[in-house]
Amino acid sequence: MGKEQIIAFAAEKFTQFGSRRFTMDELAALLGISKKTIYKYFSSKEDLVTASIQHLINEYNQTLKYLIEVEKDPITRIVIMYEKAFDRLKYFEPSFIFGLRKYYPSANKVFDDFRDNFVKIRVYNLLKIAKEKGFLVDEVNLKLFCDLYFKKFEEIAFTNNNLFEIYSNKDLLNHFIVYSLRGITKSSYKNPYFE
Repeated sequence: MGKEQIIAFAAEKFTQFGSRRFTMDELAALLGISKKTIYKYFSSKEDLVTASIQHLINEYNQTLKYLIEVEKDPITRIVIMYEKAFDRLKYFEPSFIFGLRKYYPSANKVFDDFRDNFVKIRVYNLLKIAKEKGFLVDEVNLKLFCDLYFKKFEEIAFTNNNLFEIYSNKDLLNHFIVYSLRGITKSSYKNPYFE
């Protein structure tokens, strides 16, 4: 059993049960290895949780790579990015996200850096391109729009009895992302998600 296999399995279990609740003993038992083998690769549980977060981020980025390269429209790219994120988040136990902040500061920093980069760089830059192409209304403040609509959406989604359990991904995508974007685009702009 190698390091990458442990990380991938741990990431699956941490998101499913919560990183605090799922123990190293349970992980070792399910993998059929000793805890000593896990600690050969990771100095602590937080080290493994951090590696698991990075694994999830890398997987997500790899999933997006091809999709984003194929799609040239910046607004559609944003929707696809969130559509794929929602596909993943629906399998996350809410305690996984909230537990990072409380129990695993190193892992939480990796996750927060990813979220900040996602919104402040990736989404913001795509909105800038959309504005330059004349897709957006002139008066929209892109930074404010990102802050209002795209920051910490998973926290909103996981409150109120976990919206991912109550509503379909399509409904969440429309209400969180598509309708917000539609509100700042010019009436002449069209894409398949807006129909």
